[in-house]
Amino acid sequence: METSQSATDIRALNEKIEQESAFIDLLMMEVNKSIIGQKHMLERLLIALLGNGHILLEGVPGLAKTLAIKSLAQAIDADYSRIQFTPDLLPSDVVGTQIYNVQKNEFAIKQGPVFANFVLADEINRAPAKVQSALLEAMQERQVTIGEETHQLPEPFLVLATQNPVEQEGTYPLPEAQSDRFMLKTVITYPKKEEERQIMRQNLQGGPEAIKAVIKMDTIVKARETVREVYMDEKIERYILDIIFATRNPSEFRLPSLKPLIEFGASPRGSIALANAAKVHAFIKRRGYVIPEDVRAVVLDVLRHRIGISYEAEAENVSSEDLIHQIVDQIEVP
Repeated sequence: METSQSATDIRALNEKIEQESAFIDLLMMEVNKSIIGQKHMLERLLIALLGNGHILLEGVPGLAKTLAIKSLAQAIDADYSRIQFTPDLLPSDVVGTQIYNVQKNEFAIKQGPVFANFVLADEINRAPAKVQSALLEAMQERQVTIGEETHQLPEPFLVLATQNPVEQEGTYPLPEAQSDRFMLKTVITYPKKEEERQIMRQNLQGGPEAIKAVIKMDTIVKARETVREVYMDEKIERYILDIIFATRNPSEFRLPSLKPLIEFGASPRGSIALANAAKVHAFIKRRGYVIPEDVRAVVLDVLRHRIGISYEAEAENVSSEDLIHQIVDQIEVP
């Protein structure tokens, strides 16, 4: 009896998600007016947005990282702000500061650009640690302390950071504690030749069409609540935990050769992010339940910045992605 009951529940959930995820096609159609190709990047942006997480985009300049977040914010009728990270940036330039009002003889709060729904932290690795850490409280606590006052940030709140992997001069690498707060780290690659032809033509003909707001913020808030309802079986939970634990103790999962290559494995934040991202992936694919393919689809983006590789791995030219591939291939799929 219980099995048929749960099957009915999942069928009902499937129908609900079929209806409530309909806005995704509309949103993607609007964003694709200015972004050609880059389907992987746009899908990952959606996963971060619907999973209430933040995302770090890594790629060489000119791959439409900034344009993508701007287009998404415009299509959702959301507040958008851009912070260009530079070596001389101060924490107050990000979160805001107290300004003395002479007429009223008191201090007033001037809010910084972090008070927006979509915050683009452009080239985050160009600013020193004290500025990067100013963003930490905002990302983790969804609040900002200026002087003695604490201010809540608007909902939904999404930090989209970009970094350029090519130039290392004048950059400050993100500390592990900071990068761990990003739900996803997505590596952006060059467009295909046909896509680049379309990009070139579009720009020579006067640039992309203007993006219109096609959905309201309430739709995103509602979709986030529905994502929480997506069903995850115990077998999938075990599968996620096996992957995470294999990054910490590879020997226990018949991967002793990886032990000297891993400095540290993924934290519990990694397992939360992997489960959350898998649920959102199922939602985007119009499904009311998580399957192993959802986990495998997002595992690279969730874990690539959460595994510390040793000097030995660097010497052997082994990346965290190579390690993740080996782990996922070894772990038994439910």
